[in-house]
Amino acid sequence: MDVNGLAAIVTGGASGLGKATARMLAGASARVAVLDLNAEAGEAAAQEIGGVFVATDVTDDASVAAALDKAESAHGTARLLVNCAGIAPAVKTVGKENAPHPLDTFRKTIEVNLIGTFNVISKFAARLAALDEIDGERGVIVNTASVAAYEGQIGQAAYAASKGGVVGLTLPVARDLAQHKIRVVTIAPGLFLTPMMEAFPENVQQALGAQVPHPSRLGKPEEYAQLVASIIANPMLNGEVIRLDGAIRMAPR
Repeated sequence: MDVNGLAAIVTGGASGLGKATARMLAGASARVAVLDLNAEAGEAAAQEIGGVFVATDVTDDASVAAALDKAESAHGTARLLVNCAGIAPAVKTVGKENAPHPLDTFRKTIEVNLIGTFNVISKFAARLAALDEIDGERGVIVNTASVAAYEGQIGQAAYAASKGGVVGLTLPVARDLAQHKIRVVTIAPGLFLTPMMEAFPENVQQALGAQVPHPSRLGKPEEYAQLVASIIANPMLNGEVIRLDGAIRMAPR
């Protein structure tokens, strides 16, 4: 699918992988709506790429519906969706002084990363299904999982479970949407230089990057965006989860 002139939506587009993806899509002449909770960063990101920002809580039905309405008013019905919104708390199943994992933290992680992803997918796809086909397809959905879905580390029970859910929904949702000629692919990134990673000292970043077999460094958000571009362009990529990790397999900690 040719991105040029198409309307696109990027959740979590105010920073990190989402911001790089929004920039890539805009650079390819797509009309991009940035959906995020961070209004200041979201407005700045949208202004940089000539797009539109919509403050959005992906876990909330009304918020997502209103965001899609606003994006549609600005750019028309979107054919491209990239889900990058997510959180990554670090909490052990049993913590200090034998305290159990707070259930609210676990629930919120599932709600944002898994339920939020599906919430946007279903509402986006319902609108897209009404459009005409372009060269045999209507649009493309790209989700973001993580290598933690396969090798969750200590303290990642909630995060790994949420991303494992995104991995698990990829094929059935692709099968559901095949009749509408909508493709669904998920990327499972490894260690990338995102705002969360940038909060660590430089020596910690370098040590983490050194764990990656090749290239032995942290991934760049632009490399995630490059894969998104390839997925959109290749009509045979569907129902698959692609690891983007430099061949790393995560250790327990």
